[in-house]
Amino acid sequence: MAKNKNIATVLAFEKKLVPSDGFLYETIWDKRTNPELLKPLGLREKSVRGTISNRLKANIKNDPLKLNAEVEKPNLQRVDSCALSPDNDTLKMQFTLKILSGVQQPSACNNQEFNQSYSEAANNYIAEEGFSELARRYATNIAAARFLWRNRVGAEAIEVHVKSLTKGVELNLVFNALKMNLREFDNESEDIKIMAANIADALSGKTDYLLLEIQTYALVGKAQDVYPSEELVLDKGNSKGGKSKVLYAIGGIAGMHSQKIGNALRTIDTWYPEFYDVNIGPIAVEPYGAVTNLGKAYRNPKNKSDFFTLFDKFASGEKLPRKEDEHYVMAVLVRGGVFGESGKE
Repeated sequence: MAKNKNIATVLAFEKKLVPSDGFLYETIWDKRTNPELLKPLGLREKSVRGTISNRLKANIKNDPLKLNAEVEKPNLQRVDSCALSPDNDTLKMQFTLKILSGVQQPSACNNQEFNQSYSEAANNYIAEEGFSELARRYATNIAAARFLWRNRVGAEAIEVHVKSLTKGVELNLVFNALKMNLREFDNESEDIKIMAANIADALSGKTDYLLLEIQTYALVGKAQDVYPSEELVLDKGNSKGGKSKVLYAIGGIAGMHSQKIGNALRTIDTWYPEFYDVNIGPIAVEPYGAVTNLGKAYRNPKNKSDFFTLFDKFASGEKLPRKEDEHYVMAVLVRGGVFGESGKE
């Protein structure tokens, strides 16, 4: 079959937001910036006897004798856990974030004509928008400590310290994360504007790159559980000594996956069609708007809101229906990925 000349069969983009893994520590809120009181958080192993709580078959749940026999069975589990010590009430999470430029140039593209038309469209976007909208949303997610995930819930206070590690870029900001709105990106804070301007400059190539150090303190309470990333255990019977839950650690320090941090930072998509009809707020920027815990793709190709439908038009120089669609397309490219398509019709 003939190949479609308008399609790049090999097309890839490197991610432009590059977070490190997050390292978890514990300390005391009143002296949270004192490095001498900071202690790395380790993992603990628990062996517990749980109860049967899953749905049972009708022939069991409707028979009292069978039901009693079923619930008497021990539900033995070995799990990892992580918690603050009785003397400390504050979780500290620390990571670095590098912001890179060059989104207008694919890392791989085997169609010169396609590459040229895409680069022109991307450069036009950069000239018109300068990544200001995306940068403001990324900055808001940093200031709001969205990357704490479950650790954010129930915290009495959360403070985010953002510092530039890039030579020549002065940036040293402190945010009260609980004052930020996780559902909207309309915050007019001057400090967010400053951070967003630096992020936008890096994405658009005005500066070579930007490296941020982000330190976050969450007052969660003495001896309270904290939640590092959980490892994927495909074979629970044999992997890691048969544990049913394995938490992530880096060199003995409890940690958060860089992928999970990245997912939080790119949770900026309020442009999907059902945003005002569903009550879930922003979703992570994904080609099909996938929200795995809800089992739904919010950007369905049928309504022409998915990345590939919009990107094909954008890359060919066609004007998209809404400016928000351009923001979304560029956000997916900042995310990075492999977007080539079969050249066969």
